[in-house]
Amino acid sequence: MILGIDLGTTHSAVGVVDSGFPILLADEEGKRVIPSAVWYGGEGEIEVGRKALRRRITDPMRVVTSVKRWMGSGRIDDPVLAALRKTPEEVSADILRELKRIAEWRLETEVGQAVVTVPAYFNDSQRAATKRAAELAGLEVVRILNEPTAAALAYGLDKLKERSRVAVYDLGGGTFDLSVLEMQDGVFQVLATHGDTRLGGDDVDRMLFDFLLEGLGELPVEMQMRFLDESEKAKRALSEDLAYTVRIPFYDGSSSFEKTITRSELDQMTREWIKKTLKCCQQAMLDSGLKNPDLDAVVLVGGSTRMPAVRETVAAFFEKNVDVTQHPDEAIALGATIQAGVLSGAMSKMVLLDVTPLSLGIETYGGLMNVLIPRNTTIPCKAGEMFTNAADGQQSMRVRVLQGEREMARDNWEIGKFDVEMENAPKGQARVGVQFKIDADGILEVLARDTSTGKDVIVRIENSAVNVDDAAVEQMVGESVEFAFEDMSERIFTEAKLKADELLPAVEMILEQGFVKDEERLEIEVAVSKVNSAITSGNANALKAAVKTLDEATEAAATRLVERAMEEALEREMAE
Repeated sequence: MILGIDLGTTHSAVGVVDSGFPILLADEEGKRVIPSAVWYGGEGEIEVGRKALRRRITDPMRVVTSVKRWMGSGRIDDPVLAALRKTPEEVSADILRELKRIAEWRLETEVGQAVVTVPAYFNDSQRAATKRAAELAGLEVVRILNEPTAAALAYGLDKLKERSRVAVYDLGGGTFDLSVLEMQDGVFQVLATHGDTRLGGDDVDRMLFDFLLEGLGELPVEMQMRFLDESEKAKRALSEDLAYTVRIPFYDGSSSFEKTITRSELDQMTREWIKKTLKCCQQAMLDSGLKNPDLDAVVLVGGSTRMPAVRETVAAFFEKNVDVTQHPDEAIALGATIQAGVLSGAMSKMVLLDVTPLSLGIETYGGLMNVLIPRNTTIPCKAGEMFTNAADGQQSMRVRVLQGEREMARDNWEIGKFDVEMENAPKGQARVGVQFKIDADGILEVLARDTSTGKDVIVRIENSAVNVDDAAVEQMVGESVEFAFEDMSERIFTEAKLKADELLPAVEMILEQGFVKDEERLEIEVAVSKVNSAITSGNANALKAAVKTLDEATEAAATRLVERAMEEALEREMAE
């Protein structure tokens, strides 16, 4: 038996397939969804879920919420985590431990395996951190599943005989993803995905919090928590009502607070926030190669999609009515449960083809980014390439593993590096094979092999946090489009310059040693001059063309050089 778990920013849930049907398991209060909140008492006590959330007003510095935003990050700006000296993995483990307890209580048996969901745009480090949290909770993760893919599984359960292309817009408490999927005959293939792991309903709570506190000055932490709770209540209420009045009696011990906010004010407040999600939608659609009319449905999941402004804006962007048939808080857990059922054999077989969200490659000579696995490649997958030594007698090769969309290595993120020993050989003669392998959880393994010795170096990139926020991720992807022309121009120039650096000394040698006929010499010398001028000018296309011209001009002389070398070798062989 395998559990399906949605480890969410705001809420979490657990399910299992029973008698061929996926069901979510309720706690003692009959609730299928629990708050992702943990309270740590001074004597080592721990409470999870609604109990923890109730303590936030009276004991705010001991209650951790929205910890998912810090998973796999080297920069954690959470004063509660810092004060409690807890890591995001430890807090997440306590949430997962509670979900495991609920499942075992309901099922009356021990369970040790789970499918756990993550945002589609979680990087390798964030996925590995989620896996470690589950292991701390006593769970073996049999599959890390992207949240929009899980939602699509739930959406497609009763549509398996149809071919459909679906965009899943998943806006939760702390993260956002837009994934484009194609579903046909039980095969679910992700065509593209894009998102932001620091964008969600928590941001709206903070906007409302700032709106309510305007003019009140600095308040103690306990009072701030009361206003934050009321902000969340106001957000939820305004999804149903046109206005909501926040009332906090004696908030400071003597004064009472009352303030009304309208839905139109909230819509104005969140306009730019919603626009950020549309930028991700635009990129995902561009990557998928589809146009809006190609989509059969736009499915909304995640609690924040209850907001009317979100639904209206997304419908306008995709130019079609949005599908809100899925339960915003339960769809992802349901999809994880379906996948768990498939893996355990409790449900009929479905094939799930996910994708990697960012390109992966290594730095090559000249500072170039050599992509081995392009973004949006279906996973699991592997790809490899052969590389040579850049200098005579090179003893080792540094493998810098990069993640990103730019042409030059310096503009991408290094997520790992290691050295591979090489046999002593002339330039270009040693061979090192590098293979990238991404498993079904989206975690990368890099293998490098010296072909002459057969010696392998294998590195599993699990804890290689890029340590950049999602604004930087979005910025980089955007810049890959914005600077595409400049990047490609620099790449062309660099590649041409590398070839010129090899070609010019060789040309000088054949000119000096008499392999060039008189009628060829002037053409070659002019071509050399054009190559040097193009290098000085920095013009990429001019250099590429000049190198090609020089290569063609020296072709006949190079052939004579090779023939002479072969004759000399034959003469030596006969003499021996």
